[in-house]
Amino acid sequence: MSQSKTPELTPALAQRVHRHHVVIIGSGFGGLFAAKQLRKANVDVTLIAKTTHHLFQPLLYQVATGILSEGEIAPSTRMILKDQHNASVILGDVGAIDLENKTVTSQFLERITVTSYDSIIVAAGAGQSYFGNDHFAEYAPGMKTIDDALELRGRIIGAFDQAELSTDPDEIERLLTFVVVGAGPTGVEMAGQIAELANKTLDGAYRHIDSRNAHIILLDAAPKVLPPFADSLGQAAATRLKKMGVDIQLGAMVTDLDADGLTVKDADGTVRRISSRTKVWSAGVAASPLGKTLAEQSGAEIDRAGRVLVNADLTLPGHPEVFVVGDMMALNKLPGVAQVAIQGGRYAARVIEDGVEAVRAGKTVPERVPFKYFDKGSMATVSRFSAVAQVGPIKVTGFIAWVMWLLVHLLYIVGFRSRLTTVISWLTAFFSRGRGQLAITEQQVDARRAMVYFTAPEAATAPAPESATRPLQESQA
Repeated sequence: MSQSKTPELTPALAQRVHRHHVVIIGSGFGGLFAAKQLRKANVDVTLIAKTTHHLFQPLLYQVATGILSEGEIAPSTRMILKDQHNASVILGDVGAIDLENKTVTSQFLERITVTSYDSIIVAAGAGQSYFGNDHFAEYAPGMKTIDDALELRGRIIGAFDQAELSTDPDEIERLLTFVVVGAGPTGVEMAGQIAELANKTLDGAYRHIDSRNAHIILLDAAPKVLPPFADSLGQAAATRLKKMGVDIQLGAMVTDLDADGLTVKDADGTVRRISSRTKVWSAGVAASPLGKTLAEQSGAEIDRAGRVLVNADLTLPGHPEVFVVGDMMALNKLPGVAQVAIQGGRYAARVIEDGVEAVRAGKTVPERVPFKYFDKGSMATVSRFSAVAQVGPIKVTGFIAWVMWLLVHLLYIVGFRSRLTTVISWLTAFFSRGRGQLAITEQQVDARRAMVYFTAPEAATAPAPESATRPLQESQA
């Protein structure tokens, strides 16, 4: 495909005749639910996303540990919106938003597309934050994308496979040590599932190693497990994890990380080394770089995580046509959870629709009611049949919380088929020792490093890295 020399407007825009055009950036919870909210509105909707799917991010850890397939939590965005005739989807990574000219510039491969808008909802989400140590990503993938989850699955299963081949006790110990950095909901869920994978699913599958000897470490610089939850729930989760054999290390800050382990500084200043080939990073998030772009043009402030401080109606200062929702916005200390994104996306869509209908009817545009978030509670699973849940002052642990977690997550999975296959996979994983998604490939393990090499400017002259060419059994797990 030849590279476009100049940006071009999409053909659909050239044919548009005085119909309010809403551009939505991002196909996550905020973007998708905003688009669906506008299904009956007298507007045209263009959703621009850099992936072809809508990702149910809270269940990524189940893809990484072989419970679910990626298709069950990442249905095609085009298929979801197939019957919504006022909506279209553009694939591309948004690099610029011009607030003055009301245009969005996106790129897919070598094709650059410029899309104009009357209103825009920016829901580009957030990525993993390594707190200025981005080189950690090579050795400790986060949990933000399908690629992350599949790579982690390859590394986790691959670690057991490599240990089976090794005769060196030190290497076997290093391979069977799994470190999860970050004791928030994702870290707790990930540590719990690695423990169940080692203690139940893989038990007896190897002849030269005992998978139950795996050492799962959950560490965090914070002094408690599940910091966003009530202390009693964090303690309940920690108790359950310890019973499963998870080694919880709190007040431990990661200061360095490489292929074979990580350096940790404890609260008392002690520096120590943990040998581990498989690390998972679930500590910290950083909003999309688009937040900085919007702030520079509008004069809005951004917080330490790169989130934009928005008005009470989720808009930028001086730009009532620009809405920022989900993980990109900062308002009243709202948490970066799916419900905030869903409710924010729907709110922005309703405001736009009300304004369009008022103009169409020749009426005064109604005054905007400030966005109000309805907190439906927080939940986290620890293991099969065990979870913690907090809904207002109500705190629930154990089996009841686990059932609540199942029902809530099932409700927000998009599509009947995805719900059905998810239930079947859950039944297999939770009521037996089996997991249906344990296949791994060499590409899953080494693709990140290979892509960095082949997209680097010096790739043409530099020798290929060993990790990009060696077989799976020799690659870093």
